[in-house]
Amino acid sequence: MTAIMIQGTGSNVGKSLLVAGLCRAARRRGIDVAPFKPQNMSNNAAVTSDGGEIGRAQALQALACGLTPHSDMNPVLLKPQSDTGAQVIVQGRRHATAEARDYGTLAPRLLGAVTDSFARLTERHQLVIVEGAGSPAEINLRPRDIANMGFARVAGVPVVLAGDIDRGGVIAQIVGTQAVLDPDDAAMIAGFVVNRFRGDPALFGDGYAAIARRTGWRGFGVLPWFADAWKLPAEDALDLAAPRRDTGLHVVCLSLPRIANFDDLDPLAQEPGVRLTMLGPGRALPGDADVVIIPGTKSTRADLGFLYAQGWDVDIAAHLRRGGHLLGICGGYQMLGSTIADPQGIEGPPGADPGLDLLKIDTVMTGDKRLTETRAIHAATGTGFAGYEIHIGSSEGADRARPFAHIDGRPEGAVSADGRIAGSYLHGMFRNDTFRAAWLADLNAPSHGGYGAAVETVLDALADHLETHLDVTGLLALAR
Repeated sequence: MTAIMIQGTGSNVGKSLLVAGLCRAARRRGIDVAPFKPQNMSNNAAVTSDGGEIGRAQALQALACGLTPHSDMNPVLLKPQSDTGAQVIVQGRRHATAEARDYGTLAPRLLGAVTDSFARLTERHQLVIVEGAGSPAEINLRPRDIANMGFARVAGVPVVLAGDIDRGGVIAQIVGTQAVLDPDDAAMIAGFVVNRFRGDPALFGDGYAAIARRTGWRGFGVLPWFADAWKLPAEDALDLAAPRRDTGLHVVCLSLPRIANFDDLDPLAQEPGVRLTMLGPGRALPGDADVVIIPGTKSTRADLGFLYAQGWDVDIAAHLRRGGHLLGICGGYQMLGSTIADPQGIEGPPGADPGLDLLKIDTVMTGDKRLTETRAIHAATGTGFAGYEIHIGSSEGADRARPFAHIDGRPEGAVSADGRIAGSYLHGMFRNDTFRAAWLADLNAPSHGGYGAAVETVLDALADHLETHLDVTGLLALAR
């Protein structure tokens, strides 16, 4: 065994979940397995054991393998800062900021870092399960590709192509991909999987046979819709699909254009006593909101401008007058202050903007990026919890005298005099059952606990789902 690769007919066809399920299935078979994604694009990142950052999906896949996340699992991570530009993370560290038109020139130079990371993983583990990005059918990108066939060809890794029947046209998705691929690229594909079928998979028998006949590829099965997928940390903000509830503590999160590390909200979404609303553009803040969360963002000043444009600053002021609570996390914490200055133009054009002025702090962006896992003690409840920091900029001011938490005796974050407005740089706090229960109790809401155990249970259920409906043995046997 060495590696197999799951590529997709498009973005968001379920590649990440397929890899996570295969990782857990392989691990349960006694295989030492690790995940790998050559290039990812996401603002939902995880801090790694070696002090870097990778996409959240690879961190979940590492958990499925029973491993601690490592920067080699996702050597190139693109974190969008604008509609046309992104921060480029290479092997866990900030490498550059590039416009889309320039990345095509940069990408081929990063292939060496990708193959180095892959080689280290294959040396350390029996099997590496690789996830592609987007689709190999984007043949306009092929000359500069390091994420799909560009990687598969260099590394000699066999590919399984996944199509999404839920979005329709899956026969054309798979057959059409073969039709546009270079013959040598198409030769790397050993088979296909039809993903996200709703209903009886047997009803697709003729379509499944037609794909196999037209492509000559081996089919590894039709995978029904996995209903519990929402309980796993999502990588794309569009995947935030918590169940709709009509009662409970109403937590409203502002859905910013460049929202980052939004899996902070997953444990709250799974609390039966919490009603989570992701508030999109053009919508007013609900009058019955109990707590408003301003989440992390990859571009604080730009998303603050978006917040103002929606009129959410006026809504927040009314929310506070009604006695509501407000929590800012990372970039959201920076927005709560009096000013945000970026003199070096780290996140965009140099300059400064007025914040919401709800906490007496001022933020200055610097080139140094803080990436660290940490343990903290919540100042209000005395509850210890684990979290992580992944941000640029530092915030200082009078309200820091009332910290949100303490880390090794030093203050972290800030809280208003009445305790209803709080800000912190710490991500991941709600994953801690004890802290989450204490935070909710302070708001007169119950907690059912057990978030980490629930994620493990869902990963096992996902592996069972794959074992039931796919030829997992045949998929794993492709590895070389």
